[in-house]
Amino acid sequence: MELKSNHSSPVLTDPVPVNKSRLGIHSNLLSYPQSGGSLSSGKYMTIPRKKPGKLDDVRSNGWLDAMKSSSPPRKKLIKDFNIEVAADDIDIVYCSWMIKYPSAIKSFEKISKIAKNKKIAVFLDYDGTLSPIVDDPDCAFMSDDMRSAVKDVAKYFPTAIISGRSRDKVYELVGLTELYYAGSHGMDIMGPVSHTESADHPDCIRSTDQQGKEVNLFQPAREFIPMIDEVFKNLVENTKDIKGAKVENHKFCASVHYRNVEEKNWPTVAQCVHDILKDYPRLRLTHGRKVLEIRPVIDWNKGKAVEFLLESLGSSHTLSLSFTTRIPG
Repeated sequence: MELKSNHSSPVLTDPVPVNKSRLGIHSNLLSYPQSGGSLSSGKYMTIPRKKPGKLDDVRSNGWLDAMKSSSPPRKKLIKDFNIEVAADDIDIVYCSWMIKYPSAIKSFEKISKIAKNKKIAVFLDYDGTLSPIVDDPDCAFMSDDMRSAVKDVAKYFPTAIISGRSRDKVYELVGLTELYYAGSHGMDIMGPVSHTESADHPDCIRSTDQQGKEVNLFQPAREFIPMIDEVFKNLVENTKDIKGAKVENHKFCASVHYRNVEEKNWPTVAQCVHDILKDYPRLRLTHGRKVLEIRPVIDWNKGKAVEFLLESLGSSHTLSLSFTTRIPG
């Protein structure tokens, strides 16, 4: 595939058009109503939630099972990602995982054929993709070689980082001005200035980046910032006595890491989070690799962030190359 530095037509074409119904940003940025609150026309979506009770704890609602299943044991990579017959349970988990999430490196020839004569936009995760998975999330640094490689990619294709971390933190870790950044699982996007429908959304405002260049700032969960701050403070206080637990505030979401917590204490971590979250029906829990994530209940995610950026880049028909390394552990 011949690489030519040309940003005038930045994205790959695809038969599925990007439009406002696909993006969902004009009618489907739906928040969860406060308990007992009335529904305004078209604004909220109804999500059933059990009322707290004696049995509604982390064991009865499946949180512990989810914590374990989202944190499979690590297994060293086999040369060239070749999958051998599994000999034990760890191998079975690992091989099953690799089948579900195939290697982009092994599929590169197929990707090249699909991309032939098309224009490409590249979307990258940070943790586990540009940096290794480490015990302390504050020490997840990308190497100089990786930074150089990403910088080279950005010379030829529009490139964005989409992460669960805060956008400011991701920018601090990556440090490349050539890229677009989306933090908080896509709820905080700094993208190019455009005149598309997405740019007219009330949650999209004109701003400037670190170099003073004009950009569009899209933050569909802005109203949740005070709530996330409050929950973050409560989480810090309630988990302070749990050895190894770490709480992070990503501005539009919060996370509780239990990678360094002894497994016997996982129920204590989960119960602390549960006891706080049950008082916030407009927030929801998701599970990552040894992390519990608290997010606003809105119809938005990393996939919609990709679509938003693609539309902002000016293409009505889009296909993106998105790379996320998900090595178990």
